[in-house]
Amino acid sequence: MTTVLDDGDALPCAAQAEACAPEMTGAATGAGKGAGAIGAALFLAACGGGGDGGGGATGDVGGGIAGPTPVPTPAATPTPTTPIVVVEAKPTAAEASRFLHQATMGATRAGIEAVMAKGYAAWLDEQFATARETSHWDWLVAGGFNVSGNMFNESGFDATMWRQLIVDPAQLRQRVGMALLEILVVGISGIGGAYRQFAMAAYVDLLLDKAFGNYRDILDAVTFSPAMGSFLTFMGNRKANPSTGAMPDENYARELLQLFTIGLQQLNMDGSVKTANGAVLETYTSADVSGLARVFTGLNWASTDNSTPDRLRLPLVMNASFHESGPSTFLGTTVSGDGVAAIRTALDAIFAHPNVAPFIAKQLIQKLVTSNPTPAYIARVAAVFANNGSGVRGDLKAVVRAILLDAEARSAAALTSTSAGKLREPIMRLTAWARAFKVASPSGAWAFGDTSAVTNRLGQSPGRSGSVFNFFRPGYTPPATRLSDAGLLAPEFQLANEQSVVGYINYMQVTVGNGAGDAKADYADMLAKAGDSDALVEEANLLLAAGQLSPATVQTIRTAVDSVSMTLGTGPINRVGIAVLLTLAAPEFLTLK
Repeated sequence: MTTVLDDGDALPCAAQAEACAPEMTGAATGAGKGAGAIGAALFLAACGGGGDGGGGATGDVGGGIAGPTPVPTPAATPTPTTPIVVVEAKPTAAEASRFLHQATMGATRAGIEAVMAKGYAAWLDEQFATARETSHWDWLVAGGFNVSGNMFNESGFDATMWRQLIVDPAQLRQRVGMALLEILVVGISGIGGAYRQFAMAAYVDLLLDKAFGNYRDILDAVTFSPAMGSFLTFMGNRKANPSTGAMPDENYARELLQLFTIGLQQLNMDGSVKTANGAVLETYTSADVSGLARVFTGLNWASTDNSTPDRLRLPLVMNASFHESGPSTFLGTTVSGDGVAAIRTALDAIFAHPNVAPFIAKQLIQKLVTSNPTPAYIARVAAVFANNGSGVRGDLKAVVRAILLDAEARSAAALTSTSAGKLREPIMRLTAWARAFKVASPSGAWAFGDTSAVTNRLGQSPGRSGSVFNFFRPGYTPPATRLSDAGLLAPEFQLANEQSVVGYINYMQVTVGNGAGDAKADYADMLAKAGDSDALVEEANLLLAAGQLSPATVQTIRTAVDSVSMTLGTGPINRVGIAVLLTLAAPEFLTLK
C-alpha cells in the first residue's frame, strides 16, 4: 500500500481518456480444436475513430500542424508547486504492476515481486544505474548487418528494436527512451542515403544513452545527429545566396521550436496558455524561424566514406564556407560568428525559454502516466525540470522520478475516475504481452518485423513514425465523442479506427498462440493454473491489467475459459490463450490507469 501526503491542497485525480471504455465491447465466440491452437475469436467494436484519427500522424515533415487550441487559463491561476510526496509502505502486487506498466514496457512476475520488496524509490534508483546489455548499433554489427548487401535496405532494424523493448534489463531507460523518440521524432523511412538501419540505430542509442541525463545535452546530440540532419533536411544546409535567391532550409529551426522545446503558445508553469487582452500569446513568428534557420547552416558529414555505416554515428561537423556567420536574430536573441559556437549559443537560448519546462514536462507525463494531467501535476514536474533542487535545469532523472512518484501517478483515486489514465499505444500492448509471458527469440531473429500495417498488424511500429509529428499528436482528441465533449485529450486515439481496432485483435490472436517465428511466449506458469479459471484469470489480470479488470469483465473471461474442457488434448493451452487474449482485448487493459 502507499500513503500519499500532499501540500495541504485537495488533490484532484489525474485525468485522461478512459471515457471511451464503456463504448468498447467484446464477445468471446468459441474455442479452437487444432493441436496447439489457441482458439479465441473476438470482435472489438471500434472506439473513437474518425476525422484524421486513423493510422498515423498528420502533416508533412516541416509543416505547422498543431493540436486543438487549449482553453486559455489566466496567468494568475494558482497551482500548487510543492512536490506531493509518496510515503511508501509495501506496495501490493496490483500497485507494483500498475507502476511497472507506467515505468517499463510491461510488467513481469519477477518485476512485480521486486517492486513489492524494494519499494518504488529503491527500484527507480536501481534502474537509473542499470546499463543496456547491447546497444542497437553493436547488435547490428555483431549480426553482420553492416555489409554492402544491406546498404539500401533496413535489415535488422525492427529486430533490434523489439529485442531491446522486450528483454533489455534497463526497462526504465527503454520506457523513457521511447517517450523521447516520440517527442524528438525521427522515422527510419524518412532518412535518406545508405544504411538507414544504422542511422536510426545510432539515433535511438543516443536517446537511450542520454535518457537520464540533461535535456540540453539531448538537444545538442540531436542537432548534430546525421539521422536528424537527414530526416529534417538540414544536413548540407547553406547560407542564403543573394544571386540566386536561395534561402536556408527552415525545417529543423521550425520543428526545434514547435515540437522539441517551446511549442506554439506561451505557457504558464502549469501548462495553461498565457493570454493578453483575451488573445493567446504565441511563442515565435516566421521571422524567428527564418533567423534561427540561418544558425543551422554548414553542418555536414564528418566523413565522406559511405562504404560502411561508420560515419552515421559520428556527429555532424561544420563547413564554415556554408555557414551564415553574420548576425542571426530569433526570440530576442542574436548570435553570430563561428558555426558550432553559434549553434550551441542558440540552443542555450532556446533551452532557457520559460516554455520548455511545462511543454516537455506535460508531454513526458502524457507518455508515462496520463493524457490529461492536472495543472498542479504539470506545475510540480515543470518545477523539477526548471530546478532539480540543486540549481540544475533539465535534469531528466529528477523529472522522471517526479513524474512516477507523484501522488497523481501513485494514488488509487485514478482507478475510480472516469477521466484518468491513458490509452495504451499499440506497441505497448504487444510488449506488455511479450514481457508478461517471457517471450524470447533463441535465434535472435525477433521476427515481429514492421508492425505498421493497420488491417492485420498493430498499426504502429517502433522507430517508424512517418512524420515528425509522431504517430499521434499530444493535443489530439477524437472528434464527436464523449472524450471531445468532456474536453479531454486522447492522443493515442489518433491511431484508432475500425480497421486498426479489429486488426489489433486479429493480430494478437495469432501472436498469442503462435508468436512470431521463434519469438514465442512461455506459458508454463499459466498452464499450471489452467484448471482453475479463477486463478488463471487473476494472473492474466495482474500481469497485463494491473488487477484493474472489472468484476463483469473478469466474469466474462472466466465464462469463456470454463467453456473449454480440461479433458481435451488442447484444453489447457486453449484456456490459457482465451484468458490472455480476452484480457488483451478488455477496455480495462487498453486504458492504462
